[in-house]
Amino acid sequence: MGDYDNTITVDVPPARLFDYLADVRHLPDYMPRLTSAKPAGGDKVEVTAHLEDKDTPGPGDQDVEGEAWIHVLEQGKTLEWGAPGPHDYHGKLHVSPGSSEGTSTLEVELHTERTEGGRVDDGLRETLQGIKSAVERAER
Repeated sequence: MGDYDNTITVDVPPARLFDYLADVRHLPDYMPRLTSAKPAGGDKVEVTAHLEDKDTPGPGDQDVEGEAWIHVLEQGKTLEWGAPGPHDYHGKLHVSPGSSEGTSTLEVELHTERTEGGRVDDGLRETLQGIKSAVERAER
């Protein structure tokens, strides 16, 4: 079992960052394996991910469809998300004002039953950098 967290500064105002994260259609913009994310009613999200041969046992690359969920815990500040399955994969995104005007601090918390700490930490950093790049690019 593992609990992980990481933080990044994003050069957009907190309200804009939160709105961007709350729109599940943006998920593929910053999660490298996701190719599609669509609202499916309530807090449910239908997702499609492209898994390369090195990511999965078995023959070759494959596209995998699944279900996830995301909901607002505190409007403008905290989202909670997760995906059903054997790894108990869920977490929170916290948005707060950054150290200077027009910036935000984004903190991610992740809980998973997987114990591959180094890979999980790398994935968190990659996702946070992806969020930063995607939302800053969308603001230009």
